[in-house]
Amino acid sequence: MSAPFEERSGVIMEEVFIEVQVPPGTRAQDIQCGLQSLHVALEMGGGEILKGKRFDSTIADEGTRTLEDRKMVRIVLTKTKRDATNCWTSLLESEYAADPWVQDQMERKLTLERFQKENPGFDFSGAEISGNYTKGGPDFSNLEK
Repeated sequence: MSAPFEERSGVIMEEVFIEVQVPPGTRAQDIQCGLQSLHVALEMGGGEILKGKRFDSTIADEGTRTLEDRKMVRIVLTKTKRDATNCWTSLLESEYAADPWVQDQMERKLTLERFQKENPGFDFSGAEISGNYTKGGPDFSNLEK
């Protein structure tokens, strides 16, 4: 793969992006892509580029793949579990693990998103988070308001 695995934050914590560089001039019909709930397969010209069981499940019929500028395949997967506690540590079960620093940054972003969704009247745009944010941060759901 052309870049390390990374979840994108923003309003899209529900999605995982896979970007794969292919030779310039590649045509869409040269690429075969299979997307299932827990598996992904990407082949080009009969050769395997990416294949395996994903870290967690996605909604198979919402996955898309596009060929951009005839040199990059982008696959967009919609997570089944769409919350800040579901930060993937790798793309596949045993491959493409996120760099520890990148993983830390993804978890921070997702936790801030969770706080923003739970507290829509507050502006978290310039907020920094430290401490307990792994797996979505502390659970305040059972505290009295």
